[in-house]
Amino acid sequence: MNGPRLAVPPGRAGRLRIERRLQVARRGADLLDRKLRILQRTLPGLRADAQRAARDWARCAADADRWLLRAALLSGQRAIRVAGSDTSAEIDVSYAVTVGVRHPAAITCTFHPTENWASATVAAARQAHQASLEAAARSAATSASLRIMEAETTATRMRLRAVRDRWIPVLERARAELALAIDEQERADGARLRLAARAGHSRDPERTESAAVRPASG
Repeated sequence: MNGPRLAVPPGRAGRLRIERRLQVARRGADLLDRKLRILQRTLPGLRADAQRAARDWARCAADADRWLLRAALLSGQRAIRVAGSDTSAEIDVSYAVTVGVRHPAAITCTFHPTENWASATVAAARQAHQASLEAAARSAATSASLRIMEAETTATRMRLRAVRDRWIPVLERARAELALAIDEQERADGARLRLAARAGHSRDPERTESAAVRPASG
């Protein structure tokens, strides 16, 4: 594949413009390559965090189910309803920025205390469900962070490939073609100057000879 053609002005001004674009493209490729390496080093840790958070959520959810069943058997459904709270829990997500990419970094769960009486079994079930909710929020945050960083890694790899494998070769080819055109133009200009110089030398003897045979006046 020859790739797209680049329209540039002719002559040395065009070559200077191509050189500047080529320098910018190479610097951009270096930055993208550096960013891609950082992202690739970050992904294994994010995958491990996401897997660990998912396991914690599964374990906490199982504990919450067991405590809820135990509370229902020992205290009854009415005790569970009475011990419930009408206030929702609050989840705050803090974000971090890695090589310009904003992604979830940590979560904070706030549970409002309830005024209702609860047996020890119901209180333990409530704590187990709070732990399960916190684990679920942490798992969601780590999974979202992993998805964001994986998507950015893919996009960075594609941008790097476009710059390094397509745009830079286009600029290099345009620079070579323009250099060849300039060289041919300089050769043509030099040939015309030499022809003009020879033509001037060949006309001078004719003028001298004509002046020599011209009869003197008077």
